[in-house]
Amino acid sequence: MDKQELTSLVAEILSQMNGEQPQVKSSDYTTVVYNEDRPKDAAKPGEFVEDVSRLDLRKLYLVNDPADEKGFRRLKEKTPARLGSGRAGPRYKTLTMLRFRADHAAAQDAVFSELPDDFGEKNGLVSVKTRCKDKDEYLTRPDYGRGFDEENAKKIKAAVPGTPRVQLVIGDGLSSAAIAANAMDCAAAIRDGLKVRGIELGQGIYVKYCRVGAGDAVGDITGCELVCVLVGERPGLVTDKSMSAYITYKPHTGVSESSRTVVSNIHAQGTPAVEAGAYVAELIDTILRKKVSGVGLHMEDAK
Repeated sequence: MDKQELTSLVAEILSQMNGEQPQVKSSDYTTVVYNEDRPKDAAKPGEFVEDVSRLDLRKLYLVNDPADEKGFRRLKEKTPARLGSGRAGPRYKTLTMLRFRADHAAAQDAVFSELPDDFGEKNGLVSVKTRCKDKDEYLTRPDYGRGFDEENAKKIKAAVPGTPRVQLVIGDGLSSAAIAANAMDCAAAIRDGLKVRGIELGQGIYVKYCRVGAGDAVGDITGCELVCVLVGERPGLVTDKSMSAYITYKPHTGVSESSRTVVSNIHAQGTPAVEAGAYVAELIDTILRKKVSGVGLHMEDAK
C-alpha cells in the first residue's frame, strides 16, 4: 500500500465515523480538561496531572481509606521518600509509576547533560577541563576526571598566581543541573562568609568533566593551603540537582578520602545553597585554624 492509498483509507474510515468520538477499551471517550487552578502539590485519583514532576512528594498521598491520614501526612512532611503511594491491587498506582519514571528520566538527563561552554566565563571563573575528552570517557574513566593535561595545568597556574590560602573549584560532576541551580549562589555566600572572617578567596576555577579528586590536582598545581570543591552529585529519584562541597586541607594527589570534610545534599529540598555556603565558610575558617580536615577534624573536636 502506497502513501496515496493509505491516505484514502484513512479518509474513508473518518467519513464512516460521522464525527463520533472513538471508543477506548469499550469505555466512553472523554476529552481531557486542563485545570489551571489545580494546586501544583496535590493530585486526586483520576485527575489529570499536567506535569507529575511538579508534584510535591512530601504532600502527595494516594492511600485509599487511610486509618489516620492526618497523622501520616504530618510524617510525610518530614521526608520526600515515596511513602503513602497507595496501590491498585498488587501494583503501583498509575500516578506513582509515572512519577517514578519522570524522576528516573530527570536523573538520566542530569548525568548526560552538560553546562554551556561559556558557563565559566559568564560567572567570572577560569574554565579548564580534566583529561576526559568527552562525557562518555568521563563516565567510564573516573581516573581521567581527577587530573589535568599539561595545557590545562598551565592555564590554572597562570590564572592563580602565587600560593592562595583558599582555592575554590566548581566542577560539573555527575549533575550539571545541580551546578546550574546551586553553585554560584553557594560560592557567593562562601566568599562573603570568608571576607567577614578576613580570609580572601582568590580566582575561582570551573572544571569540566570534574571528579572530586580534581581538587587534589589543583592543590598540586597551586600549592594552596585548602581547596573547596563544589561538585554535582550522582542524581537520585528525590532530586537531580543535589550538590556537595568537599573541603580538603593541604590537598595533593593521593590524599585519603577520610581527609575530606563534606557538606552534602545542597539543593532546594535539602540545605539551600546560600545557607550551605555560609556553613561552608564557617567550616573553612575552623579547618584553617585547626589545620586539619575530614576525620581528623572530628577527632580534634572530640578532645
